[in-house]
Amino acid sequence: MAVVALGGATAVAVNLILYGAGRAAGGTFQFTSSNGPAEVDALTVAGFSAVPLLIGLAAVALLAPHAAWVIRAALVVGPVLAVGAIVLMTLPADFDTASKPTLALCHLTLVPITVAAVVAIGRQAGATRATVRAEPR
Repeated sequence: MAVVALGGATAVAVNLILYGAGRAAGGTFQFTSSNGPAEVDALTVAGFSAVPLLIGLAAVALLAPHAAWVIRAALVVGPVLAVGAIVLMTLPADFDTASKPTLALCHLTLVPITVAAVVAIGRQAGATRATVRAEPR
């Protein structure tokens, strides 16, 4: 589970740096929601970076030792969800010209972080599966 925690921490750190850069570039991170004006703040960036990633990686870490296909599926599903969130959440919103690309980059950073974490989990799970098969019954 250390890989899961490290993946989540890395995503939060990288995306908060990007968020700070977007603020420095003049991004307001304000948009219009169904309830009126809203703003994406640092806590939201951290939460939207960590929570989905931690849930997904934890599921992969728990299932991978029992089913090798989970790693292959996660290597596709994770990046697709990260990029899909740009299309579904970031692009339709009326962010300013600094906020929109910054938030899109925040989603894109999840792709290599997800892939690296899933590959690491896969290596650990493969070793676990090999150990279990090698043990006498």
